[in-house]
Amino acid sequence: MASIYDFIVKDRKGNDVSMADYKGKVLLIVNTATGCGFTPQYEGLQNMYEKYQEKGFEILDFPCNQFAMQTPGDGDKIATFCQSKYGTTFKQFKKIKVNGPQTEPLYTFLKKQQGGKLFSNIKWNFTKFLVDREGNVVARFAPSTKPENIEKNIEELL
Repeated sequence: MASIYDFIVKDRKGNDVSMADYKGKVLLIVNTATGCGFTPQYEGLQNMYEKYQEKGFEILDFPCNQFAMQTPGDGDKIATFCQSKYGTTFKQFKKIKVNGPQTEPLYTFLKKQQGGKLFSNIKWNFTKFLVDREGNVVARFAPSTKPENIEKNIEELL
């Protein structure tokens, strides 16, 4: 795979979604969890989404249960939690693995683009990848980086 747009991912219902659908958009791709100390970041993510969506910004939410089993439940349960507690309206995908032999291929690509060998593994929930309008992975942010702290980076790409 040469481009982020070559990947097919699954939405929370299991349907194929082409990453090519997001060509020309600025993307923030996040592995999330519903029972994590960073879970309140959903609020900041939603605020950014509402602020920048009409300018071509999308947040792609990939729930992950690999870290301390902090994302129990199926896609519907996860979505209901996020929507009722944080009012999320951005796209949520099927629960994935971000490390190990069953890593979602998109995440293998993201990690290779930002991190090389030294920082390739995802350390925890809410690791964020920023992708420009041309599909280049331009930044990776640690789980502790709050969404509002990367707003300037997003504005520069919009």
